[in-house]
Amino acid sequence: MDYETVSAEDFGKSLRGIGLNLLVRDVRATSAFLQTIFDVGVHRLSNDFAIITYGDEVFQLHSDGTYSANPLLNILPENPPRGAGVEIRFYDTDPDEAVARAQALGAMILQEATDKPHGLREAYILCDDGYAWVPSRPL
Repeated sequence: MDYETVSAEDFGKSLRGIGLNLLVRDVRATSAFLQTIFDVGVHRLSNDFAIITYGDEVFQLHSDGTYSANPLLNILPENPPRGAGVEIRFYDTDPDEAVARAQALGAMILQEATDKPHGLREAYILCDDGYAWVPSRPL
């Protein structure tokens, strides 16, 4: 699928399984954060929306304004962390490299890359909206 040219209707019809839509204050800034640290693909980038690809996975970023008629907008906290309690994991990203890129951006590192007893090396990085991004790799 060409994410740059697909119509909204066709894109919507193609979605299957579990979807992830993140409400963010600045779609362009969050897209740049994800692209720099996690090397994601960014498609259809605008002030209101972006399609994000990571390997075969697809998720979406939406600006708060695009959810004006959505019931979620009324319960969003005014200040981060918006995603408290949710980990968004990138299992094919080297956590040491991601932390280095995040530090270069001045991002908040909640936990440096650490070997965990469940067999992964992982780190926790917060974006400006307070979502926890977790680059992980098998030990």
